[in-house]
Amino acid sequence: MKGAHMAVRGPLAAYASDAARSRGRLYAEAPSPTRSEFQRDRDRIIHCTAFRRLAHKTQVFVPLDGDHFRTRLTHTIEVGQIARALARALRVDEDLAEAVALAHDLGHTPFGHAGEGALEACMAPFGGFDHNAQALRVVTLLERRYARYDGLDLTWETLEGIVKHNGPLVRRDADPDSPLPHPEEAIAGAAKDRPLSRYIAAFDAIFPLDLSTFASIEAQAAAQADDIAYIGHDIDDGLRAELFSLDDIARTPFIAGVLVLVRDEHPGLERPRVIHELVRRVITAFVEDAIGESQRRIARVAPASADDVRGAAETLVGLSPPMAEAERDIKVFLFANMYRHEKVLGVWERARDAISRLFPAFFESPELMPAEWAAQAVAQEGADRAVVVADYIAGMTDRYALNEVKRVFGGEAAGRS
Repeated sequence: MKGAHMAVRGPLAAYASDAARSRGRLYAEAPSPTRSEFQRDRDRIIHCTAFRRLAHKTQVFVPLDGDHFRTRLTHTIEVGQIARALARALRVDEDLAEAVALAHDLGHTPFGHAGEGALEACMAPFGGFDHNAQALRVVTLLERRYARYDGLDLTWETLEGIVKHNGPLVRRDADPDSPLPHPEEAIAGAAKDRPLSRYIAAFDAIFPLDLSTFASIEAQAAAQADDIAYIGHDIDDGLRAELFSLDDIARTPFIAGVLVLVRDEHPGLERPRVIHELVRRVITAFVEDAIGESQRRIARVAPASADDVRGAAETLVGLSPPMAEAERDIKVFLFANMYRHEKVLGVWERARDAISRLFPAFFESPELMPAEWAAQAVAQEGADRAVVVADYIAGMTDRYALNEVKRVFGGEAAGRS
C-alpha cells in the first residue's frame, strides 16, 4: 500500500473505542496486567474451537475441489489484516477491529453460502437461521471452555461489533421487533426485511447491545474489510479455477482500467502474475479509497466520542460513490459468473442435499447425534430442539458433514465430485 497516510500511528482519535473504558463483560473479570481488554478478546477468539474449524469450512468451493482456494479461515485472516490497516489509518483501536474481524464468520455453516441457504430453509418453520446471530451464540454460549461461564465472555464492544457490524438491527424510535433490511442480501438482489433473531433479542434483554444504533468505527472497519477481502479473493479464486477469464471480468470498467495499467507496465507478463497484480491493486485501491472516504465522513460528522459514532445518521466507514459503484459492478459480475457458475452450482446442490438430509434426520431421531448433543435435543421439543440441531450442524466442518451423511445414511458421502 502506498501513501504516508497508510501508516498513521499515535494517540487514538476521540471517536475511537477506549479499551480502558469498555462497557465491560457479562461476567466481570479482573483486568490483565499485560493486555488490553480488546487484546484479550482477540486472543480468546483465536484460541477457540470454532475459530480452528474455519480452516475446514468452505468460502465458495468445497475442499474436495482443490487445496489452493480460500477457506473461511484464510478469508478471516485477510479480513483481519485489512481491518487493522483501516483502523490504523483512522486512528482507532486496531485490536478491537481485528477481534470483530476474526469473529465475524464464526457462525457460518459448512459448505459456505450453499450450506447457509440449506440450513435457513430447514430452520424457516422454527424462527430462521442467521450466521451473525449464530456467531453470537458461539461466543456467548456454545464455546464451553471456561470454568465460570459458557462462551468466551467477550467485551460489550466486541459483541456489539459481531452483531451490528453491518449496521443497526432495529429501527430507531420504533417497535424493537421491527427489523431493518438485511444488508448482506444486496448481492442477490433487493434486500428484504428479516425478523430479529430470537437469540439476539434474548441476549440483548440480558446484556443490551443498543440494537438501534450503528456499531463502533472499529466494527465498521471490519465490515468494510470483509467486503474488500472477499471481492479480492473471489476474483483470484474464480480466475485460478477458470470459472471466468481476464477478458470476461474486464467487462467491468474498474477492472478493465486496472488491467490496462498492469499490461502497460508489464507487457508479456504471464497469466498467474497478471492475476496477482490485478488482485493486489484492486485490494489496495479499495483500501485507500475507504480510508479517504471514511476520513471525509468523519470530518463532516465530527464525532467527539465512540457514542457519537453510534448515534450518527450514517455509516462512517465506507467507499466513495465511484468506488461503491465499482464494488457493485464486481459483485454483480461475481454473482453471475462465479456463484452461479454451473461447476459451483453442481457442488452447491450436493452440499445443500447433505444438510437438507441431516437436519430432519437429527430432528426426528436426536439419538443419531453424539451423546452430548442428543441429550440436549431429547430434552427439547419444536423450535428449541431445532435450534440444538442447527447448532450441531452449523458447527460442522465440510468434511465432518460429509462423513455424517455417510454415517447416518450409508454409502458414499454426498458432495463428492
